[in-house]
Amino acid sequence: MPIRLSARQADLASLDVPLLAIALRKDATLTGPLAALDAALGGALGRTLQRRDFRGGRDETFHVVGGAKGPQRILLVGLGEPASMPNALRRAAAIAARAAHGAGAGTMAWFDGAADAASIEAAAVGLQMGPWEYTETRTPPPEPDRRAPLESATIVSGAPGASAAVERAAALGEGIALARRLAMMPGNLCTPDYLADTAREIAKRHGMTVTVLGRAEMEKEGMGSFLSVAQGTPQDPKLIVLEHRKGPKDGKPLALVGKGLCFDSGGISIKPADKMEYMKFDMCGGAGVLGAMETIGRLKLPVNVVGLVGATTNMPSGTAVKPGDVVRSQLGKYIEIINTDAEGRLVLADVLSYARRFSPAAVVDAATLTGACVVALGHTATGVMGNDEALVREVIAAGGRAGEVGWHLPLFDEYKDLIKSDVADIKNSGGRAAGALTAGMFLKEFTGEYPWVHLDIAGTAYSESDLGWLRAGPTGVPVGFFVEFVRGRAG
Repeated sequence: MPIRLSARQADLASLDVPLLAIALRKDATLTGPLAALDAALGGALGRTLQRRDFRGGRDETFHVVGGAKGPQRILLVGLGEPASMPNALRRAAAIAARAAHGAGAGTMAWFDGAADAASIEAAAVGLQMGPWEYTETRTPPPEPDRRAPLESATIVSGAPGASAAVERAAALGEGIALARRLAMMPGNLCTPDYLADTAREIAKRHGMTVTVLGRAEMEKEGMGSFLSVAQGTPQDPKLIVLEHRKGPKDGKPLALVGKGLCFDSGGISIKPADKMEYMKFDMCGGAGVLGAMETIGRLKLPVNVVGLVGATTNMPSGTAVKPGDVVRSQLGKYIEIINTDAEGRLVLADVLSYARRFSPAAVVDAATLTGACVVALGHTATGVMGNDEALVREVIAAGGRAGEVGWHLPLFDEYKDLIKSDVADIKNSGGRAAGALTAGMFLKEFTGEYPWVHLDIAGTAYSESDLGWLRAGPTGVPVGFFVEFVRGRAG
């Protein structure tokens, strides 16, 4: 559950809180409210800076004991020399809130001196992301060893619109927390049925329409590509559709599409055993759609949005699809399956085709699609490609506002030669060369009737190591991409 947030103007020295976090640039000086706080602390902050015990580097922290009155503890957090102040504040606030949570503070205050709404919102989002953890399948520690969780945070600001910015951040924090929770759940708990139930709960909370197609309904739709992935598992696959209709009655919707592979063993082309447990994260695209729809519903954005999630598991069995099999997609194209571990694009092909019935103004899909994208961009940037250059730029800009970095990758016509088949219209893998791009080119074959962008989040949706400002595990990407894109279109 994200923490409770508020914003108010206050004298820093008189704040009666267990912890006050202060964000400072590299080699900052104390002025205004910080100078007054320093005086109340007998110059402790000034001496800390003068001695260069704290220099304000990115992610740097320093604890100062408070005085007899006011904040009990003060945590200085460094911003470095940021290119983007909102993104730096989001990261620093996450570090501060995570420290407060670990210390058992229960509540905290945050001050950074920001006066613009974007920076206030970013810090408020960070305050929610930092302390997040998944505890549902862990036994609580003995009572004497427990620390109070961080339950609330106050942003100290008198800037116009601060409270509204915090409210928007709270809605975004709820969506990110939902996506991270779904992603972190073990695969035996977060099943296609569970994702469908989650969508129904979102729809009930926010007055949306929900439609769920199972195996029988997808067979009637002719979704042979999607169903080929699901034919090796006894779990019923689900195509989940959430509709948020708050825009003009005749307005074309924006469509958000997510890959929801609740576990990906690779199928017959089975993955190595080492680190296969991370394949529960192969539904982060779908989790991102559900998280985004939660935020969109909370914000009551005046726009029409359709969220689509293709959910199943990819398992080896006597009925599983085999390399060399040919299946017919909903669009009518025949697909030769070269590698059963290239399953996400098979699911998305039919979901992207199904999206045509909504006559979307634009479609953005997100998927942990290729290891090749991780090789190309590491864990820093999401690969972005599509059939509309203006939409690609729009989505990358939206991600930048949300602190989710995207990098434009090409879909040159020549890449299609790599996925030509001798026995079908197209094959699902072009080999190792340009692997992220041939996957994108495959998806493009099913998107010709609308502007479309694909986000390959294989390297950014989760982290196998602790990032400092976030724990190891799901990062919340691509909720920010989705929400900021929709907010930008909502005006």
